[in-house]
Amino acid sequence: MVLAAGRSTRMQSDLPKVLHRLAGRTILGHLVDTLSHLKPERTYVVIAPDGEAVAHAAPGAMPIVQNDARGTGDAVLRAREALAGFDGDVLVLYGDSPFLKAETMRAMIDALHSDDRPAVVVLGFEAPLPHEYGRLVLDERGSLVRIVSARDANEAERAITLCNSGMMAGDRELLFDLLGKVGSDNAQGEIYLTDVVEIAAKGGRPSAVIRGDISEMLGVNTRAELAAAEAIVQDHLRAAAMASGATLLDPSTVYFSYDTRLGRDVLVEPNVLFGPGVTVADGATIRAFSHIEGASIGPGASVGPFARLRPGTRLEAGARIGNFVEAKNTVMGEGAKANHLTYLGDTTVGERANIGAGTITCNYDGYTKSKTEIGAHAFVGSNTALVAPVKVGEGAVIGAGSVITRDVKSGALALTRPPQREIDGWAEERREARNQSAGTAKDKIKEEH
Repeated sequence: MVLAAGRSTRMQSDLPKVLHRLAGRTILGHLVDTLSHLKPERTYVVIAPDGEAVAHAAPGAMPIVQNDARGTGDAVLRAREALAGFDGDVLVLYGDSPFLKAETMRAMIDALHSDDRPAVVVLGFEAPLPHEYGRLVLDERGSLVRIVSARDANEAERAITLCNSGMMAGDRELLFDLLGKVGSDNAQGEIYLTDVVEIAAKGGRPSAVIRGDISEMLGVNTRAELAAAEAIVQDHLRAAAMASGATLLDPSTVYFSYDTRLGRDVLVEPNVLFGPGVTVADGATIRAFSHIEGASIGPGASVGPFARLRPGTRLEAGARIGNFVEAKNTVMGEGAKANHLTYLGDTTVGERANIGAGTITCNYDGYTKSKTEIGAHAFVGSNTALVAPVKVGEGAVIGAGSVITRDVKSGALALTRPPQREIDGWAEERREARNQSAGTAKDKIKEEH
């Protein structure tokens, strides 16, 4: 069960906090993806009444609506009916905990089945400066008997550095039995999940603690915490890329998506941003200040500097996209190149074709998108506009400055420039006329003064 009904009050956001993104994936998505490694029989996500978007961010999970936010215990109780026929363990997690590891989750479940059979298992962590964290109170045998909030703790309890993450595992039947005994007689009028520990202990069945690293418990409640979490994720992704054989010339300036894949001997220059859905094959080069998303870059290909690749773009082996080139839904064949100042949209470029500077594929007429096909070994001259739908045949040449509106046959030359004219002496006559006019103007100024 993933509790995700919280708002973004401290973030000052209309977007639920679990839907803010880290490395291109929602905070909730990070947790749900990790959770999937445990292969749970069922996954539920507890959402607010208007939380449809939260449910969509947890594919495969069944949503449960918490109409009134009456505490964590109330959130778990919402699943009592749904789990009535389930005979197994329940893991309760928080949707704003993107760093929780699968092995930590597994350890919580395993601890439920230890020889001492704890009532529930709580995930805790050591905090040298616990501040406002809830404290985990252990008995002389090391069993968990109570969870106390910082504001309710006495002096001895405030000295405890073992803190509560809020996450818990328990047997379905016992967990709901204990929750049924939790009251709401408190200042907030809420049902607290943590109260089940003390109730179980008073009944003669203490609970257990699994200690996780504090770095796993980091939640995201403010914009500052979101930025700090992004920095942590990026550091992990950069380290993983370099460990896999990629070279990052200035790692701190390269930003990855959660699913970016770089091959061996890839070179990434400074100030590059990878959006979701990017794969870069062995030996490719990504030059500085490039922005890439939803693209596949083949072995030995080169991108940038100052290039933008948008979703649906694929570069085959050795293809080149140069400075100030944008490509969207475009395939560049093996060894094809567009080196300068070009837009390629909904385009197929054949192998070894050359796209000259300033070329534009006019793929949108205000209503529909159309495709441009450029054959292998074709040469498109600078400042050409290719008005889609249009095909340029294999080995054809397009003269610079042309506007191509009809298909061009293989091996043909196409150009739409008007013929060049030359007027003898025109420049010299114009220069003399300007000089004479300037001299007359100077004489007039002298007369006036």
